[in-house]
Amino acid sequence: MDVISVIRAKRDGHALGPEQIDWVIDAYTRGLVADEQMSALAMAILLNGMDRGEIARWTAAMIASGERMDFSVLDRPTADKHSTGGVGDKITLPLAPLVAACGAAVPQLSGRGLGHTGGTLDKLESIPGWRAQLSNAQMLEVLGDVGAVICAAGDGLAPADKKLYALRDVTGTVEAIPLIASSIMSKKIAEGTGSLVLDVKVGSGAFMKSLDDARELASTMVGLGTDHGVRTVALLTEMSTPLGLTAGNALEVRESVEVLAGGGPEDVVELTLALAREMLDAAGLPDADPAKALADGSAMDHWRRMIAAQGGDPDAELPVAREQHVLTATATGRLTRLDAYDVGVAAWRLGAGRARKEDAVQAGAGVELHAKPGQDVVAGQPLLTLHTDTPEAFDYALASLEGAYDIAAPGSDEAAAHRPTPIVLNRVS
Repeated sequence: MDVISVIRAKRDGHALGPEQIDWVIDAYTRGLVADEQMSALAMAILLNGMDRGEIARWTAAMIASGERMDFSVLDRPTADKHSTGGVGDKITLPLAPLVAACGAAVPQLSGRGLGHTGGTLDKLESIPGWRAQLSNAQMLEVLGDVGAVICAAGDGLAPADKKLYALRDVTGTVEAIPLIASSIMSKKIAEGTGSLVLDVKVGSGAFMKSLDDARELASTMVGLGTDHGVRTVALLTEMSTPLGLTAGNALEVRESVEVLAGGGPEDVVELTLALAREMLDAAGLPDADPAKALADGSAMDHWRRMIAAQGGDPDAELPVAREQHVLTATATGRLTRLDAYDVGVAAWRLGAGRARKEDAVQAGAGVELHAKPGQDVVAGQPLLTLHTDTPEAFDYALASLEGAYDIAAPGSDEAAAHRPTPIVLNRVS
């Protein structure tokens, strides 16, 4: 085998054979294929695609590059969830302890934010003492005791994907559906969960902008999970408007705790319950009632135990940004649009996100929403509050919010015709 032949084959639109795929993934993992050569292959895949057989083999080769975890010693079924990323997407935080409270074990391997999308680990690290890095033995111990764990993937899990993910991010190939699908599913299958629910975001704040692209990605990932013996289902969910009323790290933790306490924004509660029901059904627990677990406090109890088991103090005060700036409504009428991408970029520029994986984030930075599309606003009332420790970032963040929202005049046809988009747009199984 030689990498030039593999690159040329995909460049010219040919399907890669199993031996070619196995060889190139193994060689890249071991450093025998250079980054610039894998970049060329990734771009060829972005432009020419892969068929289902190629994607399945590519995924299997990435799984084979590292270890596989085994949760068969647990006394309960396992269920995991993965989101393709969005703005204000804090669902994992209340979801994992909620599903655990209903009888399933949730081995949630999560990541960090990059660009306008937030990262679950960054959010949880705003809790004093909480740690993301656990050994496999520690992860299994927390799962056995609490029923839920949220942590970083170990270095031994799909190391080929770890290298390729970082490369895709800096070479303009993140959007390649075969590479997105194989990246997500190689880690999830290697993780060893028995069932998986995928939250595939659709809209301006998501990587998949159109419903058709999101459906293609969801179908590809569901097929990969099924082919590897993991019961997999996907929900396509709305991400043109930020989820909930916050985008940031500590801000989103506070909102998640509100949900666990029986309150919180309606859209966050709705999506949390929808995903919980799918996870419990996939785990063979269709009669469990997640709404009851929220109402009776058992989900909150599991949250507190989960945080404490990873060194965090669930009673500690969360960080608060030193500076705030209020953006007010420019007109009176009905808010008909609040763009998720623009809000995500503002939160990123305020310090809640990172441009490079090595960058630090501010725990208290982010954007707080005071109104959502469909609500009436009055000129001069607070629309968004910006939070940061670095006030020089306000102008940069405000620039991203120019044109981020629309307000329809009272009584206008546009105001009357506006209808909120459903949270769950479709289901793929």
